[in-house]
Amino acid sequence: MKKKQDKINDAQSLRDDLKKVNNLFLAGFEKLKVSQDFELRKTVRGAGGRYRVVKNNVAEKASEGTAAEPVFKGLRGMNSVVYTEGDPVALAKALIAYARANPTLTFKAGLVEGRVVDVAAINELATMPGREEILARLLFLINAPAQRLAQVINAVGRNIAVVVDQGVKENKFGA
Repeated sequence: MKKKQDKINDAQSLRDDLKKVNNLFLAGFEKLKVSQDFELRKTVRGAGGRYRVVKNNVAEKASEGTAAEPVFKGLRGMNSVVYTEGDPVALAKALIAYARANPTLTFKAGLVEGRVVDVAAINELATMPGREEILARLLFLINAPAQRLAQVINAVGRNIAVVVDQGVKENKFGA
């Protein structure tokens, strides 16, 4: 059993993390084997997140005054929190993929960009394209008009060159 000071330190550490992040997912992990838990932690780290098993009352007290407070109200059962300061879509995709392979991991709620979301929203978030893909699409849309303009400008010169070349071949410019 943990000492009171250890619980206070755990709560303070969790509170510090919750103040920094705007993206987190609350999950239940009953019946998850140690090997599955190890794989889950590895998956979360690979997606740029952190995974932490929390005690319900410690998590509820640690979340007081943070954006995550509504997520941690009235917790029941065995719970863990997965959070990131980075891309929530990448983390959601990794978690959903893991949950499909290991149905013992269940989602309870989440916080995305400071807003509380339910399980359905977490599933929708996982179907969105990732940050890099969105940026690539945006860059393509920004570059497309410039590329078209360059093609039109080049086409005029190319067309003149073709006409002059044909005139020279047919001896239309001769003296």
